[in-house]
Amino acid sequence: MTELHDLKCWLTDMDGVLVHGDRPVDGAAELLAKWRETGRRFLVLTNNPMYTPRDLSARLARSGLAVPEENLWTSAMATATFLANQSDEKTAFVLGEAGLTTALHEAGFVMTDVDPEYVVLGETRGLTFDHITRAIRLINGGARFIITNPDTHGPDETGVVPATGAFAAMITAATGRKPYVIGKPNPIMFRSALNRIQAHSESTGMIGDTMTTDIVAGMEAGLTTVLVLTGTTRREDLVRYPYRPSVVLDSVADLVPLL
Repeated sequence: MTELHDLKCWLTDMDGVLVHGDRPVDGAAELLAKWRETGRRFLVLTNNPMYTPRDLSARLARSGLAVPEENLWTSAMATATFLANQSDEKTAFVLGEAGLTTALHEAGFVMTDVDPEYVVLGETRGLTFDHITRAIRLINGGARFIITNPDTHGPDETGVVPATGAFAAMITAATGRKPYVIGKPNPIMFRSALNRIQAHSESTGMIGDTMTTDIVAGMEAGLTTVLVLTGTTRREDLVRYPYRPSVVLDSVADLVPLL
C-alpha cells in the first residue's frame, strides 16, 4: 500500500466525511487547508445529483469549508461526462433537478421527450404520474435507461424520503428494463473524477464513510481507501464485508497529521 503522505491526489465523499448537514466534521477545514498548502489536487464527491457545483460550494461555505466549484464532482456531472462519450446523438428525456439538467446541457445534450437516445433519472422532488408514464413509454420504445445513483432513500428534515433507486425500481417493474447506474458504487464515477484532475489511481486516495459505496468503488478503481467512522459505518461493522479499506480512522482529523 502507498503511504498516505506519498499520495499526490485525493477524492473524498462529502456527507458524513466533511459535513453532517450544515455542520463541519472536526478536522475537515484543516484537511482542506493541508491539501491546498501542499499543492495536492482534490475533488469532493457526492452521489446527490440535485445541486450544481455552485450550489454545493455555497452550502459548504455556510458550514465554514472553502471548496471552490472546480473541486466538486457530482453523480450528475459523472453521468453527463459518461453519456457525452457514448453517442454522437445527444438527446435525453431527463427527470431531475438543476444539478442534472445543467450538467447535461453543458455536455451538449438537448432535452426532449420525442424519440430521445436516453431516459436519464436523477434525484428529484418533482416527479409526476405523467413524467413516469412518459419515461416508461420512451424506454419501451428503445430509449436507454440511465440513473445517476442507486440510493433508494435518504433523509430530510422530516424523516426518510424516497430517492433515485426507488423511482428507478418502479420504472423497471413497468418496463422490465434495468438502468445503468453511473454514481457510486460504480467505479466509473471515480475514473471520471480522476480524469477531471489528471490523477493516477496509484497515487490517489479516497476517503469515505460507507463501505458499500465509497470503499468498494474506490478499491475497484485501484485507489488507496480511507474509511472514516464519522458517518454510516462503525468499526464493528467491518467484519460483515469480504473486503477491507486500506486504512480506518476515527475521522479526517486523524488524517491530517499523516499527510
